[in-house]
Amino acid sequence: MDRPASAPPRQYRYYEFVMAAFVAVYLCSNLIGPAKAAQLELPLIGAVTFGAGVLFFPISYVFGDVLTEVYGYARARRVIWAGFGAMLFASVMAWVVVKLPPAPGWLNQPAYEVAYGSTWRIVLASLVAFFCGEFINSFVLAKMKVWTEGRHLWARTIGSTIFGEGVDSMLFYPLAFWNSGLIPNELLPAIMLSQFLTKVGVEVVLTPVTYKVVGLLKRAEREDYYDRNTNFTPFSIKA
Repeated sequence: MDRPASAPPRQYRYYEFVMAAFVAVYLCSNLIGPAKAAQLELPLIGAVTFGAGVLFFPISYVFGDVLTEVYGYARARRVIWAGFGAMLFASVMAWVVVKLPPAPGWLNQPAYEVAYGSTWRIVLASLVAFFCGEFINSFVLAKMKVWTEGRHLWARTIGSTIFGEGVDSMLFYPLAFWNSGLIPNELLPAIMLSQFLTKVGVEVVLTPVTYKVVGLLKRAEREDYYDRNTNFTPFSIKA
């Protein structure tokens, strides 16, 4: 539904909880998952090695889809900025804590540096990729909702994720690792493709969950927002 610009802002029962869940998933997937390289044996494929965070990072896109679908682009934009600010603060805090001189009897500094000592190049690449990818995801979903008149939710969630995750992967890996010496440049395209396909695959698998959550929230909030007259600039927190 649309509202005049002069209408008082709606109050929602669950919006803040969805925001908190989005920020928590984003922080955990970036601070906990990337430090571990995992390997699984898959039928017909064999051993597959991947960063553990790739299993959970796409959930932030699911929350982004839910927010835009139910509450509209402007309120999703506020949540994206909240996640961006939280990650920036967490990165600064991690850098400060890692750099603090360890006590003489504390022997875990090397392990702590491995877990939380990401370089600023990787941190900045993550922030840029997240900012661009999430806003594109939300923008595409909002536009597709208007074009489809609210039909075919699965097409909107998967289609927006393809664009959002595609931009995220294309930005993050070159910005973080090109000519870094950590990953050979010639391997980056294959890694970007595999990560992109994995993230989109997670979105596809979680589509039934997205349907369920969207349906519950629309009924509970009595809201089904259409962004027909929305200012889509990302540089605002106005809802």
